Amino acid sequence: MSLLRNYLNKIKPNFEEGGKLHSLRSVFDGFETFLYVPNQTSKSGTNIHDAIDSKRIMSMVVIALLPALLFGMYNIGYQNYTAAGTQGTFLDMFMLGFLAVLPKILVSYIVGLGIEFAWAQWKGEEIQEGYLVSGIIIPMILPVGCPLWAIAIAVAFAVIFGKEIFGGTGMNIFNVALLARAFLFFSYPAKMSGDTVWVQTDSIFGFGNTLPDAYTCATPLGQIAQGDVPSATLLDSITGLIPGSIGETSVIAIAIGAIILLWTGIASWKTMLSVFVSGSVMAWIFQMTGQSPVEWYQHIVIGGFCFGAVFMATDPVTSARTETGKWIYGAIIGALAVIIRVMNPGFPEGMMLAILFGNMMAPTIDYFVVQGNINKRLKRMDNNG
Repeated sequence: MSLLRNYLNKIKPNFEEGGKLHSLRSVFDGFETFLYVPNQTSKSGTNIHDAIDSKRIMSMVVIALLPALLFGMYNIGYQNYTAAGTQGTFLDMFMLGFLAVLPKILVSYIVGLGIEFAWAQWKGEEIQEGYLVSGIIIPMILPVGCPLWAIAIAVAFAVIFGKEIFGGTGMNIFNVALLARAFLFFSYPAKMSGDTVWVQTDSIFGFGNTLPDAYTCATPLGQIAQGDVPSATLLDSITGLIPGSIGETSVIAIAIGAIILLWTGIASWKTMLSVFVSGSVMAWIFQMTGQSPVEWYQHIVIGGFCFGAVFMATDPVTSARTETGKWIYGAIIGALAVIIRVMNPGFPEGMMLAILFGNMMAPTIDYFVVQGNINKRLKRMDNNG
């Protein structure tokens, strides 16, 4: 590592003011701060130096996402071999999923980071690190059948109109990954829903099976939307061996990621818990009134409910910031996700719209919480005076 550090120090003057590569300074700064913690501190006031900066936080979130991503790759192969009725080894199944998902991840990062690099160069600013997480989440919340060109368009839309025009990382109102998914859902619904997009139908480099073009497979949420009881067992839903978006099927893998986020203090347990509690209560109410054909707990373990609660509702940029507001924010998301699922069959996955609505309401929630605290303190001062 010292050799790399010395090399960066050697070439750094070329990227500073007056250097021959000064126009690429933001690019160099982006790579340098990704590899090493910046040693700069504020020049005034009281300062606390912490080795964990925002890039390290983003890297930890990516690590927490890996269990769900790796399982999703295996599940793609598993669904393909199961649909074909053939036998395959663990490696065969995983490699098929890996080869199917890798291009989606590459397109997501190449388009997203390319726009961020270009935007930083144009504005003369530092390259921001927020897309490190969004870039891997976007492919994970899409069906395996979503084409690469559609992903590229959605990423470009989400990064430009959902992030950069608001000022970049930390200033966006809506979750960038969900905005990309929403763009795809409403612009290219045939690529995001139905019964033909959830299973890999082509073999890749000899891995997997080629399925008929007309092959269809419904997700548990799709079956619920049609008023049917899902064919998948509860165990299948928890382990994740069901059709669905790439990284959203395994409750166990998502739980591992949740433990990492909570243990490191990156995600709010209040937001996470309130999503699950309010979603469970609402699902129980619909079950008791006969409006939902499934047990209340099935709503929690299928679709993107767990993934959304753990990785997207807890996004520190777009969620509520106040401690009381986190409870309210999470409760709105959990309840609304189930309401959309049950009451509107046209949107069987209600988590996306619920979180986007929560993002929109988060500033208002925080405002009223803060204002309420101010009023309480003023009242207390008047009583004491």
